[in-house]
Amino acid sequence: MAKPYFFQILFGFLGFILFISVPAAGGGSIHELLRDHGLPAGLLPTAVSSYNLDLETGVLEAHLDRPCYAKYDGMVFFNETVRGNLSYGGLRGLVGLSQEELFLWLPVKEILVADPSSGVILFDMGVAHKQLSLSLFENPQDCSVGGEKFGKGLIRMISEGIGRKLIGFLGE
Repeated sequence: MAKPYFFQILFGFLGFILFISVPAAGGGSIHELLRDHGLPAGLLPTAVSSYNLDLETGVLEAHLDRPCYAKYDGMVFFNETVRGNLSYGGLRGLVGLSQEELFLWLPVKEILVADPSSGVILFDMGVAHKQLSLSLFENPQDCSVGGEKFGKGLIRMISEGIGRKLIGFLGE
């Protein structure tokens, strides 16, 4: 007689586990999920192929087709997997996202929208903080595999002669 209850409990438990850890594919896109949490949809590029959200811990893991670069205010690099703790108005403890600042690639640690009416989004890169307009992130961006679409920063400058002028200036 205990067997029917055992299977009901087992299937109930398995269903609960699947409910909290299954990719939210049936619940919509990751861009809708970001909007539902007070973040702009364009924080992640169109190259996101799937994602998982652990409802207990809030850990969001986005899987991209490939690592890629996108252009917002500056260049941004997305690893194949971007992971962070999702809460309303924020992504904290980010891994897999970097932003180019003055020819340096800085890992983005946190993204916050403290007051949506301000129209500002804050990027915390540990050693630097950057405030940008929310309008830059309204729509998901397409991204490029090697940044070819946008150039390669310092390498491009050097090939155009700006680097030679700078090196000549510093050597004098």
